[in-house]
Amino acid sequence: MSDLAFTGERFLPGCAGEMAYEHWHRYAFARRFVAGKRVLDAACGEGYGTALLGAHAASAIGVDIDAPTVAHATARYGQGAHIRFVEGSCARLPLPDASVDVVVSFETVEHLAEADQSRMIAEFARVLAPDGIVVISSPNKRLYSDARAYVNEFHLHELYRDDFARLLAGAFPALSWHHQRVATWSGIWAERPGAQTELAEAWLGSAEGVAPYEVEDGMYFVVVAARSAAALPPSPTISLLADADDSEGKRALHNEREMLRLDALLKEANAGLDRQGAHILHLERLVAERDAAIAERDRRLADAARAFEQSQREGAERARVVAVLEAEIARLQREVKAREKEVSDRQSLRWWFRLPWLRLQLWLGRKG
Repeated sequence: MSDLAFTGERFLPGCAGEMAYEHWHRYAFARRFVAGKRVLDAACGEGYGTALLGAHAASAIGVDIDAPTVAHATARYGQGAHIRFVEGSCARLPLPDASVDVVVSFETVEHLAEADQSRMIAEFARVLAPDGIVVISSPNKRLYSDARAYVNEFHLHELYRDDFARLLAGAFPALSWHHQRVATWSGIWAERPGAQTELAEAWLGSAEGVAPYEVEDGMYFVVVAARSAAALPPSPTISLLADADDSEGKRALHNEREMLRLDALLKEANAGLDRQGAHILHLERLVAERDAAIAERDRRLADAARAFEQSQREGAERARVVAVLEAEIARLQREVKAREKEVSDRQSLRWWFRLPWLRLQLWLGRKG
């Protein structure tokens, strides 16, 4: 299994279904052109295709713009003279002129802006040897998007056939067109081992690679019989039939549209959950701010209470000191009054008359 995250767009080995059919088949188809050649896999992604081509080519180099993807491909498929992976853009390839014989680029062009698409084709022409070839694929916008009312968020500029032809023809005027489509067929094939390679080829793709598809017994036997071998008429190696209404294809298309509808509903639900999550985070921030405000208020109240208690203690101490001072002042005032009375008495005429007598009493008291 890959350690890269599956986004729904970049194919990873181990994926199943229509996507696996399409991606494995393209690389299996390209293998016939790369034997003994120097191959560039432009926008190699996870690296499985570069490794598949490298098993038959003289050398294979995978280029991808995403550094973690390049690191993954290097770790998984190795790095050496025969196969290697390099970080770089298809619009500016990190390769010298005329350094490869075959350029393979599957489902890449639509991921580039329109201006970069012509740069990519010019880069392919630059790095390609004079007698080299390009094997390239692109979704048919008429069927891929228009007919299905489908928008792929990863595609920047999709192409109709005429657009694709004009894009390629400037650098590569000789074009051999092929078509690819996953469909449901009824198949009848001849029981002649190896004969299917004469008129057609069949491959079995998996996470381990691509191998020849070994034809097994069918659900039904269809036999042409005659009295002698010479009487047997020629029969095709493979015969395919699809019903005129393409009922199985329509059923698959219906299922695909239903999947897209459910996927849209899921995205809408996820968006709703994201909005709810954002609202919850907003409420949590408000609660945190409220709690912080309450904590600050409580701290200030506690500080005020401590200050009040301290003030009360200081007030009580001041009251005690004031009471002591007032008592002392009252005592001193009484003493002052007594002294004032004594002074007043001593200043009176009566005092002067009594003074000799008081002195006599004092002297007698000392004698006795």
